[in-house]
Amino acid sequence: MEELRDRSSEWFVPRWGPSKFRIFVGLLFLPYTGMVLSFTVIGSMLADTIYWDRVAAAVVIYFLGLGIAAHALDALGSKKTKPWGEHFTRTQLWIMAVSALGAAYAITIYYIITRGLSFFWIIAILEGFFVFAYNLEWFGGKFHSDGWFSFSWGILPVMAGYMMQTNRISLASAIVAVAMGFLSYVEISASRPYKDLKRSRPSPGSGRSRQEEMMQYEKILKSISLGVILLGLGLLIFRFFQ
Repeated sequence: MEELRDRSSEWFVPRWGPSKFRIFVGLLFLPYTGMVLSFTVIGSMLADTIYWDRVAAAVVIYFLGLGIAAHALDALGSKKTKPWGEHFTRTQLWIMAVSALGAAYAITIYYIITRGLSFFWIIAILEGFFVFAYNLEWFGGKFHSDGWFSFSWGILPVMAGYMMQTNRISLASAIVAVAMGFLSYVEISASRPYKDLKRSRPSPGSGRSRQEEMMQYEKILKSISLGVILLGLGLLIFRFFQ
């Protein structure tokens, strides 16, 4: 099947606004970025005492580091087709990635120094590694797999949220982190075949069955992203009004 090179019709891309704006929003993969931000909130809400400025800081750090930097690097990534990258120059993508990542680490370092979050360096180093190793497919793409995706963008964000509150790891937070890792695994497992179907042109006679299959994957992606976001929001509201 011939491959399409434009993802501007994706369900998470707005139908209004200038083309550059629409593609930038698409580049952020907001439903999936929302999942990761929710993971940090979920981890934060497991702490006995909530420092709300740290909750906000964790969300901003991951929005900058994942939502912008990691997705800009993904657009630069491998030799495979990178439709989002065709709408921005390599220089523009590098500027987005470096500036967003720099801001994320500036916030991280501030909290490590001023709040004594010594163990948070573990998360900062690991996530920094995966931002590049996963999205630029270093080491022959060894880390660009469903398992490492689940670890880096499912398990680690929960641990980051919890550690930013407590500066430690607990058994409960580790179990919840693994659970969210499995949800990330479901998401990426549905995302890859969905993306392949979306990018490819249908072969003769496969139109209806292909469309139905694509819609099934889309329902899974919408349900899991919205479900995780609502879980994070519900826990946040519960703890805030306690």
